[in-house]
Amino acid sequence: MEDHERQDIWDLVDNIPNEELWRVHHSLKIKLIDYIRFRARSRWYDDRVRPTNVVAGGALLEPYALTIGFARRFAAYKRADLIFLDKERLKKILTNRWRPVQIVFAGKAHPADDEGKSILQKVFNFAHDPEMGGRVAFIEDYGELLAQYLVHGVDLWLNNPISPMEACGTSGMKASLNGVPQLSILDGWWIEGFNGKNGWGFQGAEGTDRNAKDAKAIYDILEKKVVPLFYNEGGQGFSNSWVELMKGAIKSTGATFSSRRMVKEYVNSFYRNALPYA
Repeated sequence: MEDHERQDIWDLVDNIPNEELWRVHHSLKIKLIDYIRFRARSRWYDDRVRPTNVVAGGALLEPYALTIGFARRFAAYKRADLIFLDKERLKKILTNRWRPVQIVFAGKAHPADDEGKSILQKVFNFAHDPEMGGRVAFIEDYGELLAQYLVHGVDLWLNNPISPMEACGTSGMKASLNGVPQLSILDGWWIEGFNGKNGWGFQGAEGTDRNAKDAKAIYDILEKKVVPLFYNEGGQGFSNSWVELMKGAIKSTGATFSSRRMVKEYVNSFYRNALPYA
């Protein structure tokens, strides 16, 4: 911890055997899905909710499917519903028999944000849609514990705000530090964080059809890059290329995107110089 901001310390991640890093990640992924299933089962048992709510709560999630995480405040500019813009194309991605994909949503809207609450309701409805095959889950009562499970349990972190409105994106930093690659518009922290070896980035479109263009970019990246790389197992039960991407995510985040580095930089660059005038 004393050397937290030293890049050479984080570069030692390369020495971790790929199979060991994947084993740890997969065990955390199983914990995430077990936790989600436990919550769904509890709602069924304690609250007597409808069966469709149990499915929407993640009861059909699988630990071996590529799992995308989207967890943050449901503000309109963050566009949580963007990936549903072309339902038929998304359905083909999610329900592929041999290379399935599942998405876990979590978050809350501000009580006074009617547009944010409307987007949340749309995502919730998609989680209930049988055509999604149970591969879209919306986890209610988002809090710190669920956030912890998500940032180290999903395989890919999705972020698609309207550029340039993303101030930072700390959830993405936390996921990346846990070896979770990003798929994000080049906005917020990802402008500085993306290096081509820790995930995928694309420039947000402009104009009245920006949503359609950005959604298409996400589908293209998922179909042509993310899914093939994740399922490139080569008979060993995991993708070495994907684990190398996980290592890239950890190395690019640990030293640079930390509060310790930030505070030391403020002290050395500004506060120390101000002391003689105090």
